[in-house]
Amino acid sequence: MNAEDLQPSAQPTVDPPGAPGSDPRSAGLVLIVAIFLLSLAGLVYELIGGAVSSYLLGDSVTQFSITIGVFLSAMGVGSFLSQFVRAHLLANLITVNVAVGLIGGCSALAGFAAFAYTDAVLPVLLGFVGVVGVLVGLEIPLVVRLLRERAALHVSLANVLGADYLGALAASLLFPFVLVPQLGLVQAAIAMGLLNVGVAAWLISVFRASLGGAVRPLALFAGGAGAGLAALLFFSAPLSRFLEGRLYQDEIIHSRSSAHQRIVITRWRSDVRLFLDGHLQFSSIDEYRYHESLVHPALALAERRERVLILGGGDGLATREVLRWPDVKQVDLVDLDPAVTQLFSEREMLRELNGGALRDARVRITNADAFAFLDREETLYDAILLDLPDPSSTPLAKLYSDAMYVRALRRLTANGVLVTQATSPFLARPAFWCIAHTIAHAGAQSPDARTLQIVPYHLNVPSFGEWGFILATRRPPPPEPLRLPDGLRYLTNDVWTQMRVFPPDMAELETPISTLSDPAAARLYVRGYNEYLE
Repeated sequence: MNAEDLQPSAQPTVDPPGAPGSDPRSAGLVLIVAIFLLSLAGLVYELIGGAVSSYLLGDSVTQFSITIGVFLSAMGVGSFLSQFVRAHLLANLITVNVAVGLIGGCSALAGFAAFAYTDAVLPVLLGFVGVVGVLVGLEIPLVVRLLRERAALHVSLANVLGADYLGALAASLLFPFVLVPQLGLVQAAIAMGLLNVGVAAWLISVFRASLGGAVRPLALFAGGAGAGLAALLFFSAPLSRFLEGRLYQDEIIHSRSSAHQRIVITRWRSDVRLFLDGHLQFSSIDEYRYHESLVHPALALAERRERVLILGGGDGLATREVLRWPDVKQVDLVDLDPAVTQLFSEREMLRELNGGALRDARVRITNADAFAFLDREETLYDAILLDLPDPSSTPLAKLYSDAMYVRALRRLTANGVLVTQATSPFLARPAFWCIAHTIAHAGAQSPDARTLQIVPYHLNVPSFGEWGFILATRRPPPPEPLRLPDGLRYLTNDVWTQMRVFPPDMAELETPISTLSDPAAARLYVRGYNEYLE
């Protein structure tokens, strides 16, 4: 916004007055409501850009930081450029809003298409975000000048800025709780595009007399844009499935966006795979290797198994393995996303994978953040199993911090056992050993005088590659062999012995401790995978 926009005007230079322009208060109210709606749509485009880039490229902190920076700087450019719009302010405002609707409405679809067919997904998304930001940045100065022309400046500044901020608040609430869960990213973007065009059509209708001969071309532009976006919305589902299908090797049999993540399930013959935000969680062909290795060494080493806590693992596969032990009386499963636990509780094909474990009377499901759950929970558990996402970003690194492990160890019985998946000791070797050292550090902070024994181990899961776990207990290990349940397809005592042997290229090395203020696990994880991919 420029200084001259705030000065009183001695003589109107644009847009002759007309109904409802003859009533300055009425005109002001219309424009302020429009600013609220346009601010809402503008912030949603920004959030969609960050969400799509995070989903496709990972590292949500980096992607959202870049997206927000580009959007805000582009808004500044748009505000600067507004001084060069000297005539026909209302017609230009309407044109800008239709353009925002067209470009913003196509942004998510363009991001998926860029990822499917090019290597330029980030430049494409940032290009869309930047153009939308410039156009959105034009809006407030134009509205202020329009209000000035209509002698409504006494209400314009406070009300325009207030409407702008309230629109941003509405967008921040609608995006995670309504738009993404109900529509998904692609359809949410198109819906916001239609909102922009709808606001433009409303302004054309209200200010017909002021627009004069510009009414017809503006109406044709808005009508054409609305028709195009409506057609895109109609075909968005098959288009989205087609483009998303390019990201996966196999047929997509289920996909939806929850409030927390993008859930995709694929199938090829008997192989069913779960992807969360594009990251493979399991393949039904070999998941038993992972889940048997996560669960059974810990339960075999625990003194008792009456109460078991599983953090993560909303697919119920770890729960299935826990329920093999007849002395288990209660399993608390804590997973952030109710969409995952509901899906694996209700869909028959997925229930078959977990053996109906999530419907077992001994299982209590809580949809909550694992860190927050440990903060408020007072139950002591005989075993705690952490089946959480890799520490691939700063927010997820919280789940691999010393603060997290201190909380988990406090919830263990005296002779209980804790185990966590700890990513690949081959592809992310420093991150793996950082997790081991962080758990040991957390154990040293406990009032229990007994030394926490750390047992790292690893195995090969064909769909993942080499994978590692860290087990921790204050109970002296019982003499081998371990007592294991019948019917296991992978884990034996011989395999357990081999698991604890690390070759030189996966051997222990010195690492920092991962804390809330210094998420070393995420930093080392990203560095390890980047070095491997290079």
